[in-house]
This record gives sequence, C-alpha cells and structure tokens, in this order.
Amino acid sequence: MADKSRPLTCKIGPSILNADLSNLEKACIQWVTDMADAGADQYTFHIEATDNPLALARKIREAGMKAGIGLKPGTPVEEVLPVVEAVDMVLVMTVEPGFGGQAFMADMMAKVEFLRRSFPHLDIEVDGGVGPATIDACAKAGANMIVSGSAVVKANDPRAVISQLRNSVVKEL
Repeated sequence: MADKSRPLTCKIGPSILNADLSNLEKACIQWVTDMADAGADQYTFHIEATDNPLALARKIREAGMKAGIGLKPGTPVEEVLPVVEAVDMVLVMTVEPGFGGQAFMADMMAKVEFLRRSFPHLDIEVDGGVGPATIDACAKAGANMIVSGSAVVKANDPRAVISQLRNSVVKEL
C-alpha cells in the first residue's frame, strides 16, 4: 500500500538482465557491488505471478517484503486497479519483457500519468529502454522509481548516468 505519510523519493535500480549470467552467483555479487559503487538505490528481482496476484502480494507483504505488480505494454492500466491498494509499487514496462537493449515505448507514459493522477503517493516504476535520452519523459509522466539496464551497465561512467537519471526524477518530484 502506498504510504501517504511519506513523500515520494527517487530510486534508481540498474537491471541485472545486463549482467554476465553465465555464473549467476558470481554475477549477482559482482553486479550488486559494481552498481552500489555507482550509486544505485535498489536491486529488484522480479517473479511472475499470473494466478491470483492479490493473494501473492498480501503474502509478500506479510513476510515483511515490498510487493509490486507489473504491467506489460499490451496490458491495460485498468487491470491493476483491483490490486493497487495492496501493493507498494506498480511497474510499467516500457518494452516487452525478456531481453535488454530494446527501444523505449513512449506511449507507455500515458499509463504512468494515469497512475500518478489516480494514486499520488504510489511508487511508480518504469523499466525498459530507460536512459539519458528517455528519462525526462518518465520523470514528467510521474515515475519515481527507475530501472535502467543497458544505459547504466554499458556506460563508461555508470555513476554519471545514475546521477543524471536521479536528477531528472528529483526535479519533477
């Protein structure tokens, strides 16, 4: 549930999808270390729940973890309305999930704008094709949690990219 007593904050989370996953344990440890050094705020691991997402969200919260629900590009934003009060965050996918390096779908910003208008205290995350060229659209639409894979991980200076993403979002909060 959105915490209405606290102001929204910006969180930047590089996507592990772009890490070298040939040795998952080593990749995760190295990736988290590298991204923490670059200024990342969060590390998100997604699970897919197609059956009864409301029950799963409640169980996750009961376990003391944050629960969120995601929207693929073809899923109408109205699909999350029955569960939005039971989650901490709504993720709007701005690419088709599955692989990194895809082009950002700017038309997904309408979903972000709807959610921000409807739920002003809700954490809204965007994931897919988000980087320096697309961050302003995300921030202006109302996203405050940013997942950026290729733009951060493949940058010569990941810290500078994370800083640029953060500055854009903070300016809009």
